[in-house]
Amino acid sequence: MTEIAAMNFEDAMAALEKVVRDLEQGSVSLDQSITLYERGAALKAHCEALLKAAEERVEKITLGENGAPTGATPVSGL
Repeated sequence: MTEIAAMNFEDAMAALEKVVRDLEQGSVSLDQSITLYERGAALKAHCEALLKAAEERVEKITLGENGAPTGATPVSGL
């Protein structure tokens, strides 16, 4: 398995979707379900962090030197 911290957003989302599919199928043992759930929670947190970082980059790009928008409204509340 790829280390979660090294994944880009798309790979992390695909891995999270696989975890959800595996859990929904119900064909894994209890111990494996717990492991999958923990991995899913870590993947979700990683995706949220990547989205937050992207949001901050967009806000930084669209703000001028004085902090005022330069033609676009900063993204907020993702």
